[in-house]
Amino acid sequence: MTMSEQSDPRRLRKLQWLLLLMGWFKIPMIAYVRPKLMEINDESVHVRIRLRRATRNHLKSMYFGALAVGADVAAGIHVFYFAQESGLKVSFAFKGMKADFLKRAESDVTFVCDEGLVIKEMIESSKISGERMNQNVTVVAKDMNAVIVATFEMTVSVKVQ
Repeated sequence: MTMSEQSDPRRLRKLQWLLLLMGWFKIPMIAYVRPKLMEINDESVHVRIRLRRATRNHLKSMYFGALAVGADVAAGIHVFYFAQESGLKVSFAFKGMKADFLKRAESDVTFVCDEGLVIKEMIESSKISGERMNQNVTVVAKDMNAVIVATFEMTVSVKVQ
């Protein structure tokens, strides 16, 4: 594996710390759900949310709001990853979301987004054009048995400032 195909442990810790701070100061729902960044590289990201009292619904499966937070983090953390790498200031938001809940998530859930290069290209295009770029990316949520419990299509919107 090349360095771009594996996670740099220092960079992973730095982004996990950034995620924690963002939860504390900007988006409290992230802090409440406590997602953990398991792996990140140029192409993919893996984020885990534990099934616990704060993320569980009345059916003892993961609440759909907690699943949405996982998809949000998995689709969005690459923006911070590439902005940090290039030293750019990037404004970013989600413009849309489509979710398909396929099965109840009755264990911890890992969210995987393999579209890092799409996000990197969006940032580069925005840098060149000065315009806001929108792109759909897919996030897959899997339980601890690697069974897909949900899929998300997130419309990521970025603009390099």
